[in-house]
Amino acid sequence: MATPKSHGYKRPKDTKKTLAQLFHYLGVHKLALAGIAVLVFISSAANILGTYFLKPVINDYILPGNISGLVVALLLMGAMYGVGVLATWGYNQLMVHTSQQVVSEIRGDLFRHVQTLPLSYYDAHTHGELMSRFTNDVDTLTEALNNSFALLIQSAIMITGTIAMLLVLNIPLSLIVVAFLAAMFLFIQYNSKRSKKHFTEQQNRLGDINGFIEEMVSGQKVEKVFNHEEQDFAEFCRRNEALRKASTRALSYSGLMIPTIVSLSYFNYAVSACVGGLFVLGGMMDLGGLASYLVYVRQSAMPLNQFTQQINFLLSALSGAERIFEMMAEKPEIDEGVATLCNVVIHEDGSRSECTEHTGQFAWKYPLPNGMTELIPLRGDVRFFGVTFGYKPGKTILDNISLFAKPGQKIAFVGSTGAGKTTIINLINRFYEINGGTITYDGIDVRDIKKDDLRRSLSMVIQDTHLFTGTIADNIRYGRLKATDEDVVKAAKLANADSFIRRLPDGYDTLLHSDGANLSQGQRQLLAIARAAISRPPVLILDEATSSVDTRTERLIEKGMDALMHGRTVFVIAHRLSTVRNAEAILVLEKGRVIERGSHDELLQKQGRYYQLYTGQFELE
Repeated sequence: MATPKSHGYKRPKDTKKTLAQLFHYLGVHKLALAGIAVLVFISSAANILGTYFLKPVINDYILPGNISGLVVALLLMGAMYGVGVLATWGYNQLMVHTSQQVVSEIRGDLFRHVQTLPLSYYDAHTHGELMSRFTNDVDTLTEALNNSFALLIQSAIMITGTIAMLLVLNIPLSLIVVAFLAAMFLFIQYNSKRSKKHFTEQQNRLGDINGFIEEMVSGQKVEKVFNHEEQDFAEFCRRNEALRKASTRALSYSGLMIPTIVSLSYFNYAVSACVGGLFVLGGMMDLGGLASYLVYVRQSAMPLNQFTQQINFLLSALSGAERIFEMMAEKPEIDEGVATLCNVVIHEDGSRSECTEHTGQFAWKYPLPNGMTELIPLRGDVRFFGVTFGYKPGKTILDNISLFAKPGQKIAFVGSTGAGKTTIINLINRFYEINGGTITYDGIDVRDIKKDDLRRSLSMVIQDTHLFTGTIADNIRYGRLKATDEDVVKAAKLANADSFIRRLPDGYDTLLHSDGANLSQGQRQLLAIARAAISRPPVLILDEATSSVDTRTERLIEKGMDALMHGRTVFVIAHRLSTVRNAEAILVLEKGRVIERGSHDELLQKQGRYYQLYTGQFELE
């Protein structure tokens, strides 16, 4: 009668809706679930009927001394219990396979849906909060499906069957058992409510201390630099003590459950045995019936305890399922686009036709009202017309922005932190939806281009580099999965990464882990640039892409990028003004507006904000 593992019990907000969604997944496996229910019924019936057989065995064979009949009866009882054992093994195996399949489908649907959510959803939720859906909530649901479903049916059958058999054997004596069972039920309810409250507090305290430890481990350098060991240890002790007190209270209540139920069960058994003995002596009950009755009394407490616990545990699992389904109910990214990106071949007469192989030439396949399609050359012409945007209602980041980037131009954005430089890049990718105005790409409203195709036409290198677990070659090839080893090396050379890669013990087969923690920040940045290069993008976006490399490496990267992006459009965001001197157009942003535009020399001649930034009269904050 062990208590199930606590997960900080909370009831679901809408149990009916959550059950309906869960049954949608279970319904796919209704034949397996029906088989489980039948096997559970057989297992429970074998236990209940096997116990009842003690009555005829004692009365008809043991007391009369009929040994041959006794042997046959025992064989029949053994066969009955054997069927029960096989049924138990069968439903356990079937339940495990079915539950794992259901959870796998839920987890797969959840991951698939998460990939469709807009970035604004991730901005509003922490990584830990999102990860808990895949870990804590899915684990709780897995345990419930593995155990609670079958145990709930079995406990319900055992309780009903046991009480029914007690009444069949002796109604007056059964009143004692019913009274004890009622007392057990009330105690279980009272104790469960108290322990659930403290287990919830324990989980909160545990999450609190885990978060603190995670911060301390990741911030060890800062802690040591400022000699904060003693203060942090004192804070840890405070949180640890709070966890100890919460855990003590929780376990004090849960620890009472089994001893109290066992004691009540033994007392119930003792009282039933004494009163039943008097009934036998008084001729109100036979000896075989009493023996069978007392076995039922011994086994009556366990299913009641299990049933109560499984109900609570199932509700806890439904609470986790509700959080999973709530996440699945989040609206995916809006994508009403119709235009797609395709490879094209240019014929001698200048016409274009779609092809499957990579030619280095792309076009937008745009459907026309008459059912035909038009191939619009991908040139990289990006324009903003009166664009207004804010991440939150009432807080404008871009205010009536209008700008243009002609095909093949290198466009640079400079300005103070918060001026809106990165926001412009995010809107080109349609990571966020604009509040007003229009953005066109080669004359097509970006809202008319399918998001996957829009983003396939762009390659992006951001300041916060992210590398995946795998080899260096795998991380570079992430930009184009079909790339050959030669393509990987070529991209690495273009990004000036080949030399440091070859100096590593395993070269391109060096395994990266923990977001490339075994490389320097500059080396990680070079790999990110190589990943962008291998995708052969028509348009390249560099968001502080060279912020983590030295000046010499930066110049080499720029030369490689210039060669890569010849005839393509490049957007650059950089704090180092030296990196944007060769840009065809430099846009100076301030408080969500473009206040200056021109080449490096033109802006210096104006002696405006760019001149102040370049000469150090005004600093980028």
